[in-house]
Amino acid sequence: MKILVIIQRSNGDVFLTLALIRGLQAHYPDCNIDLLVNDDTLAIAKTLPNINDFIVFSYAQKKAGLISRLKQEKRIISKIWHKYDLSINLTASDRSVQYAILASRNCISAVESESSKSWWKKLFLKQSYIFDRGCHIVENNCKPLSLLGIKSQSLQVFPELSEDATRKMQAQLESMGIERFFIFHPSAQYDYKIYPKHLRDSLLKMLCDAKINLIVTGGKTTLDMQISQELPQSTYVHNFIGKTSIDELFALVHLSSGYIGMDTLVMHIAASFDKPIFAIFGPTLTSMWRPWQNDPKQLIKIFQAPMECVPCGKAGCDDKHGKSECLYNINPYALAEEIINFAK
Repeated sequence: MKILVIIQRSNGDVFLTLALIRGLQAHYPDCNIDLLVNDDTLAIAKTLPNINDFIVFSYAQKKAGLISRLKQEKRIISKIWHKYDLSINLTASDRSVQYAILASRNCISAVESESSKSWWKKLFLKQSYIFDRGCHIVENNCKPLSLLGIKSQSLQVFPELSEDATRKMQAQLESMGIERFFIFHPSAQYDYKIYPKHLRDSLLKMLCDAKINLIVTGGKTTLDMQISQELPQSTYVHNFIGKTSIDELFALVHLSSGYIGMDTLVMHIAASFDKPIFAIFGPTLTSMWRPWQNDPKQLIKIFQAPMECVPCGKAGCDDKHGKSECLYNINPYALAEEIINFAK
């Protein structure tokens, strides 16, 4: 059986398809699953277990002009056109729904609740479900399982771990004399989700004063590199920004005593390893994006501003990736107190 799963969203969305992927593989043990993802999520998509192939959509190619855009669409459509026994699309976007319809007659997709947007999609789809912003993304992603008659007693997100990367990280930590540490992840994909520098500095000072080792993680984006340069000098702050592979990042999170930082991919990775979570949320909808608990006893602390408008779910107050006032109203002292009490 050939299955295409389409997930054209961010890294966190792709990572949190784990429960769906494992549910499909358990019900169809001989299936081949392909993923259609955006190019900026390919690295995390490759951490998902037993994926047969990857079909990659490039926004850079889409923006490069009409000819480039048409070439990309031709390439993707030629790869998926009626090639699958089942296609599952996890977003309600027009393009993703069209890919699902083209890939298989047995096509399932999320759709919008507004009939003015979803009527034509329901007309061509074999089955559909409402993408519910009041429902956790893991639950949204697993709705196709119930439509397929696949019973799932519990939805759990357990990633695979590289033994080689784990040994490498263990050796590096030993050489640095680090035994117990927390992951501190101050960056995010977008600026409107990042805790302001002066508040971050206050938090770091209090944690360092409490002699808590922090391994600071991040990628190689402009935002990550800026934060890397801004980090205070301390024997308790260890800057790993831009210095780890995906496998090494997973290993570091697995070896840590917990997670401190923004609501981003690394938070979801930490949650999947059942780590204690101290997460800073700006305008993000916690109903959809809170850390997923495999174990209901897992310690999860979410810090979000006590403002009437929070959470709004917007991309900044202007909904155009501008400043998020709510992030300026999260007290670093309250955050530090919770972490220090736990770390004692």
